[in-house]
Formats: sequence, structure tokens, C-alpha cells
Amino acid sequence: MQETPVCLRVRHFLYYNMSDSNTSNFNNPSTFILLGIPGLEAAHIWISIPFCAMYALAVLGNFTILFIVKREPSLHEPMFYFLCMLAVTDLVTCTSTMPKMLSIFWFNSREISFNACLTQMYFVHCFSAMESGILVAMAFDRYVAICNPLRHSTILTNSVVAKIGLAVALRCGTLALPYPLLARWWPYCRTNIIHLSYCGHIAVVKLACADIRISSYYGLFELFSVSGMDVFFITVSYTLILRAIFRLPTKDARLKTFRTCISHLCAIFVLYVPDFFSSLMFRFGHNNVPLHFHVLMANVYLLVPPMLNPIIYGVRTKQIRDRLLRLFSHKGT
Repeated sequence: MQETPVCLRVRHFLYYNMSDSNTSNFNNPSTFILLGIPGLEAAHIWISIPFCAMYALAVLGNFTILFIVKREPSLHEPMFYFLCMLAVTDLVTCTSTMPKMLSIFWFNSREISFNACLTQMYFVHCFSAMESGILVAMAFDRYVAICNPLRHSTILTNSVVAKIGLAVALRCGTLALPYPLLARWWPYCRTNIIHLSYCGHIAVVKLACADIRISSYYGLFELFSVSGMDVFFITVSYTLILRAIFRLPTKDARLKTFRTCISHLCAIFVLYVPDFFSSLMFRFGHNNVPLHFHVLMANVYLLVPPMLNPIIYGVRTKQIRDRLLRLFSHKGT
């Protein structure tokens, strides 16, 4: 029961359990119907313009990060390796939903096969959770760089960085696997209409004509064991980081050290703050806010972090900014 970290998944669980589906007598469907943004069908073409622009920025920005890190030997460091992992994760997250979403907006292509729906479900949940795990790894990198700077290169070797990345991928890949398996397990005899532009777990299993409490319980387990733990470890890391920063002798040293964390902190805020805001809006304003607005926010949320992360690191990280300027200056001459 996940829709990218923490509260978004809880919100979707509540939303789909509050909505009533049209029922009809048929057995397991071979296809599902994605509505896109219910209530705004007439405006799909206009809505697709900012969505397409955000997707283009996400793809261009993340590929630029990967290109620069690969071409610049001075960037072959743990922080930038983790940044490349984040870029790949963001690319897969938005690409798993945007092509189908745009086909709905542009061509009214609403059908998606059952297997394709489950595959999309797996990729969305797996890579959304992976982004949170990579932010934990980046928090650990900042902790070692600030609290144990002399041992940074010996602690975070290339081998250790690769193992951390593999551990994050295995954790998220394994824990996301029950989502499509459970969705395939249930019998479906209700409507095959999904009130989203992508296949979320609860949005699909809510259509099953069975007791889906196992899916709900597993979603809560995954919620607290992945996102809950990630938030906990990030909080612990920055508590230790801030304690080390405040122990520095001068104000300039404290500011200079803290600046090395700003990009990572912005990435954390971009991932979690909109999620908490949307959750609060649903909990306290769902009676006053139109249904399509909640769906629109859920779709936008999958694009905001992939679009903003490369901008944040491109603007805030001197090495990447300098490399970009050199790249454009060479093209200009």
C-alpha cells in the first residue's frame, strides 16, 4: 500500500477506501481503464503541457548529472556516486508513469493490460522507495564527511558505496514484490476503472471482490519498515551532524560545513514536505477540496522530486556548476 514515501501511501489508502466503485458482473479483467484525472477530462490537453515540461526537465536534468559525473574524474567520489544512483532512480520513477499518462492526455488511450498494470505498479513502488533509501545513504555520507573527515575515504570506499547501493536496491526490490503478487492473487468482479493515471497498489486491489486486509496490513508494514526507518535514520544522522557543526570553533567554519549539507537537505524536503502537506490537506480538507485535485497532486508528486533534484544539485554543488559552465563555454567557442 505505497504511493511514494510515508503519508502519500496512507492518503491513497484512505482515499480509495472512501470512494465507491461502480460494480458490474464480470470475472478477472484482462485490462484496466485509467481515468487520468477524473473530472478534468476536458482539460487533459492543457494539463499535459506542464506535465510534459516537467518530465522533459527531469529527463534532461538527470541525464546531465550522469553525463557530468561520468566525464569529470574529480567527481568520482561517494557523494556523486550516490547522486548518480538518485538520478537513475528518478529517471525510472517518472518514466514508469509519464509515457502512459501522456498517452491518456493526448490520445485518450486509457486501457492498460493486467500484466502491464502490475509491472507499472512494481516499478512505481520499488523506485519511489529506493529514492528514500538513497537519501539515507547520502545522509550517512554527510555524517562521515563531517564527523570523521580524515576517515571518509577509507570508510566510504568504492566497494562500500557499491554495497550500499546494492543493499538499497535489494531491500526496495524485495519489499515491493508482494504488491503485484497480492494484486494478482485477488479475484476481480467489480469495475475495472482505476481513478488515477497509473496503477497504484490500493487503487487496483480496491477493485477486488475479496477481503483485501492482507494487502492493507502489508502496506502498513512496508510503510513503517521502509519509509519510517529511513526518516528515523536521516533524523539521527543530522542530529549528529548538527552536534558536530556546533562544536566547530568559528562561525565561518560552521557555515562552511553546513553549506555542504544544503543540497541534500533540499532533496529531503522536496521528497517529504509535499507528501506531508498533501496528507494534511486530505485529512483536514477532503470534504472541501475536489476529488480531482487530490488525484492531480498524487500525479504531480511523482514528477516533482525527479525534476527538482538535478536542479538543486546543479545550482548548489560547485563542482557540477563549474563543469556545466565549462561545457557551455566550450560549445559557445
